[in-house]
Amino acid sequence: MGMDKNTVIGFVLIGALLIGMFVINSRSNQAYLVEQKRIEDSVAKTKPKVDTAALKRDLKVKDSIVTAKQKLPATFITDTTDTERLDTLENNLVKIVFTNKGGQPKIVELKNYKKFDGKPLVLADGKFNRLSYKINAENGLTPETGDISFVSSSKMVNPDKSQSISFVLKDSTGKEVTHQYTLPNDSYLVDFNLSMKRADKLITGNNFNIFWQTEAPQVEKDIKYERQQTHFCYVKNGSYDFEYTGSGDDKKFDKQVDWLAVKQQFFVSALAAKQKFQSAVVKWTVPEDSLQIVSQTTASCNIQLPGGSDASIPMQLYYGPSDYNVLSKYNNKMENIVPYGSGVFAFVKYINRHFLLPVFDFLKGHIASMGIVILLLTLLIRLITSPILYKSYLSGAKMKALKPEIDRLKEKHGDDKQAFSMDQMKLWKSAGVSPLGGCLPALLQIPIFMSLYYFFQSNISLRGQNFLWAKDLAAYDSIATLPFSIPFYGDHVSLFTITATVTSLIISIYSMSNMQDNSNPVMKYMPYIFPVMLLGVFNNLPAALTWYYTVSNTITLILQIVIQKYIINHEKILAQIEENRKKPVKQSKFQERMMAMQEQNKKLQDMKKKNGKN
Repeated sequence: MGMDKNTVIGFVLIGALLIGMFVINSRSNQAYLVEQKRIEDSVAKTKPKVDTAALKRDLKVKDSIVTAKQKLPATFITDTTDTERLDTLENNLVKIVFTNKGGQPKIVELKNYKKFDGKPLVLADGKFNRLSYKINAENGLTPETGDISFVSSSKMVNPDKSQSISFVLKDSTGKEVTHQYTLPNDSYLVDFNLSMKRADKLITGNNFNIFWQTEAPQVEKDIKYERQQTHFCYVKNGSYDFEYTGSGDDKKFDKQVDWLAVKQQFFVSALAAKQKFQSAVVKWTVPEDSLQIVSQTTASCNIQLPGGSDASIPMQLYYGPSDYNVLSKYNNKMENIVPYGSGVFAFVKYINRHFLLPVFDFLKGHIASMGIVILLLTLLIRLITSPILYKSYLSGAKMKALKPEIDRLKEKHGDDKQAFSMDQMKLWKSAGVSPLGGCLPALLQIPIFMSLYYFFQSNISLRGQNFLWAKDLAAYDSIATLPFSIPFYGDHVSLFTITATVTSLIISIYSMSNMQDNSNPVMKYMPYIFPVMLLGVFNNLPAALTWYYTVSNTITLILQIVIQKYIINHEKILAQIEENRKKPVKQSKFQERMMAMQEQNKKLQDMKKKNGKN
């Protein structure tokens, strides 16, 4: 049985939308980077030349200020040993090393994950990480807590198996600052309680800014792709949103913010305030690739102090995976960080969260190989959507049955396309055939395609999992590295990309060979163009995605052959068409409007021809 033109158009539209989505996701950031570089270069040219003498004077002034700040808290009781003291809180998931310099986290290691090269996965290493704010001291000066040595307490193990440590800074006048950190057992979320005594003396006014600095190191094989998947995320005024990091940017928040987070491809660093930040100013930059840093983020968050002399400000720090099952337990909307759908396809995140993820987790719990899990999940989805595929091919079979009559209409009307279109519509209606019968079922499959696209791209369970020749299903598989880079393709050969492209090409060839009308050169060759374009689009995508498309295409081809050869009965279709012709024709409002428009257009054309003859 053949496929009608509308069916092919439907599949072509799917291909165009999918490829457009992939291209936008993978190329938009690159274009943004180029534009940002151009702007930065033009701005740099307009800047005046640096006065080196003045710069040296400024550096001397800054050094004197730093020295003064170091000597500043004379009345404060600090750690006077002048040596940094490190203390560690850890559970079975995360290890956090704290420093008494500022009473803050310094090094964070995730125990159950490794970098792409097998080294420990360290989300913070103390180089660009900071948690600090200004306090009032004598002589009207305001030192940063990050520069002051706190007095640290010994680590405590609480009855619920959580671990706590405190850092205290106080003076002889009764002013006191305490940073208490509590790491629950089996959790990535650290409770950070900032308390003050005589807060009205330590902080001027009712608000102060806490300074949060975090760095996202490269942990995946392809730093460019990792940057494309890196977002700055937040919940503002109760609603979740995010920004692409691009080549760097800044954002100002005038309304309340629950938390701020930097999401890499699969890992997150976040700062949250249980009583919300009143406002915030955030800036992020993207260093050169050679530094192996994905992004660097600096945030200044405004906190409102509760009334009274003493104050307690509960906050939280998150260092962990971008895992929906993990983040959804915290009840703070952080599960939205996992990009299971965005933009026009934001709605597919509900398919992923409430259907695909539970099925995937069930299969993962019973099958060791992630490649086989992907195969079975894809098979299940294709079987569920097979009725839609069947309707599409059934429409094609009906169109093919009507082809002889349509050919006679073409001969009858010749170049009069308007008259042919009207009679063709009447023929379809009398036979009970919908002109959109092949197109709409194909378009209905787009949400399924896109949900799986987002799912396999964002699921951290696939990270580090090998299958066949792919060493990591969360990164592209490479069977050969090229000595040069091919535009729109890259510098490596992905075998799963080739298998996905070849299976797509086979489907196109098979579909075109069964199409009842392939005289249109555009329709004849367009289905072949998209599979070839997949080579460039898919080559840098994770192996899980290209393996999924290989499996999906194979199943689609098998279903297509089975449905067309063994399920659809041509004689029954002809009998059904004849039976439909005996029934009274009832047109929908849409069809009535279409017929009315066609008749009106035909009358206008007839009038033009008559006026032309006169």
